[in-house]
Amino acid sequence: MIALSINLNKIALLRNSREGNYPNVVEFGRRCLDKGANGITVHPRPDGRHIRPHDVYALRELVAEYPHAEFNIEGNPFAPAAGDYPGLLKLVADTRPHQCTLVPDSDSQLTSDHGFDMATSSTALQPIIEQLKTLQVRSSLFMDPDNEQISLCQQLGADRIELYTGPFAHAHQQQTDSLDALFKAHQVAAIHADALGLGVNAGHDLNLHNMPLYKTIPHLKEVSIGHAFTVDALLMGFDNALEAYLDVCSEGAGT
Repeated sequence: MIALSINLNKIALLRNSREGNYPNVVEFGRRCLDKGANGITVHPRPDGRHIRPHDVYALRELVAEYPHAEFNIEGNPFAPAAGDYPGLLKLVADTRPHQCTLVPDSDSQLTSDHGFDMATSSTALQPIIEQLKTLQVRSSLFMDPDNEQISLCQQLGADRIELYTGPFAHAHQQQTDSLDALFKAHQVAAIHADALGLGVNAGHDLNLHNMPLYKTIPHLKEVSIGHAFTVDALLMGFDNALEAYLDVCSEGAGT
């Protein structure tokens, strides 16, 4: 089975549109875990657009109640502290998540839209990877399906990569001529990563329509899904949507 980690950013975005704590992000996280989700993902940003630092601390306490669930914090390790945002590594050091996914995004981006360029980022990432090892936190690097770049991840000592699936998802939705080539690139990248000893995660715009194909990627361990899950929860009901995503992650997954 491919582990399903639910990203709660969009629940927090809805909450932040009003004063108060409604909807309650922690209670939605609890509902995910009670219904069988394998983990919770959050991606706090310095601008506080959705998940905020207090959510990170509260959700870490929640996940600790579920022995087999994992907590994954995503973010840009180079983004400076701002307001009540103390920086990604401070949050990681305080909460000790099971996994930290490093992502090269910025506040100017609507969402994450590319992987690291290891040719320019390796030197700066090296001490961060080492710090995560010291904290006993699994490291994962957000990457495009490029074998040369993935090899550099292994040289840095990263534990996993997270393949950026945005272009694949777009091609699948539009049924463009590039779909086959993109899917093949992800297959090759996953096989290459596994051969190097890197675990393979994936995320960004995966949904109930494209997961039946994408889950056949070899060696895929985990997917993080938030935006599409939230939309489907509105259409199908929260519990029905979660059951559908758990089903699509468990049936006929690649090895």
